[in-house]
Amino acid sequence: MSEGGAPTTALAARLVGLVEREATRLGFSGVGIADPAAIEAAGRDLARFVEEGRHGEMAWMAETLDRRADPRTLWREVRSILVFAFDYGPKTNPLEGPRGDGRGEISAYARNRDYHELIKGRLKEIGGKLAAEARRTGVACDLKVFVDTAPVMEKPLAQAAGLAWVAKSTLAISRKIGGWFFLGTIFTTLDLPTSEPETSHCGSCNRCLDVCPTAAITAPHQIDARRCLSYLTIEHAGAIPREFRAAMGDRIYGCDDCLAVCPWNRFAEAAREAKLIARAELVRPRLADLVELDDAAFRALFAGSPVKRIGRDRFLRNVLIAIGNSSDASLEGAVRRRLDEPAAVVRGAAAWALGRLTPEGFAKEAARRAAAERDGDVAAEWTASAIVGQTGSGGTG
Repeated sequence: MSEGGAPTTALAARLVGLVEREATRLGFSGVGIADPAAIEAAGRDLARFVEEGRHGEMAWMAETLDRRADPRTLWREVRSILVFAFDYGPKTNPLEGPRGDGRGEISAYARNRDYHELIKGRLKEIGGKLAAEARRTGVACDLKVFVDTAPVMEKPLAQAAGLAWVAKSTLAISRKIGGWFFLGTIFTTLDLPTSEPETSHCGSCNRCLDVCPTAAITAPHQIDARRCLSYLTIEHAGAIPREFRAAMGDRIYGCDDCLAVCPWNRFAEAAREAKLIARAELVRPRLADLVELDDAAFRALFAGSPVKRIGRDRFLRNVLIAIGNSSDASLEGAVRRRLDEPAAVVRGAAAWALGRLTPEGFAKEAARRAAAERDGDVAAEWTASAIVGQTGSGGTG
């Protein structure tokens, strides 16, 4: 037996076996072990991403850059990083379902419970058993559990741990389980044998680049968050830039296109965990219902869901953009009821949606509304929407 965090080879193998058995028992689809020093290149790539401003409004990326680039900066005692994958795949491919039917598209991962606490709880259970077994044999073991809430670069770590590779889409893809999975990590002071790193298996495939509605994947392995519909509908707090609104289509929370198109998903499995199987009311919900949600109804509908964290106003902004793209004139009344909302981001989206649904005779109302509007950005929405309606260039307006 070795002292501190260095178990003998036999003990280390036994501890790894324990982790693998517990991971399988608790529903994880894979586990690997990474060296904390293995992602230096990813840290440099992230620094360039931030330096070029491609992170958009996600200031926390810049603020935590050093800790993301090197896990040892986050926790200097870490010796090994256990990386876990957990399936959440949808029953059907989002690209193959009905669209343009007056309903909204919510990203597959957000159609039921928030995964953070679910996965963290199971990782803590595994970590507890790992630490107990190590200490029982006289080896010190400290650990920390992270699930997408700390400055940890899970995807490069997953590649270093042999679970997946960072694909051209910048998403993590696995040969065994495709791409519909969450990642979580256990940092430990134990010295454990690392897994063989995974290599890229994208080959010449560029489907993810070709399918992106806004050309956010600017080159293989390069993404500009400021163009990404997942970023714009979730992380971005202000108005959706006009150039991306038509491309949003019916997407009201996130976008799965670059993941859904990946051919490696032929190996993906639908979620088995009940809390991650899509709730029926969150699979293509009716825009006519969503646009009427007040704050209490929004919170009730999305209780426990990741959608809840963006708040009702930002969500309604997304819904109104989808309504503007729907060409469904029957929703005009619902849009008009949002024109006097307290939140400027909702009023502005409603103005745009109304201009799309009722371009005829819109200019006079737009001029009146613009003159009375107290928020300059919303007033500009009325003016711009009126101009677009008059010129008939509504495709990108």
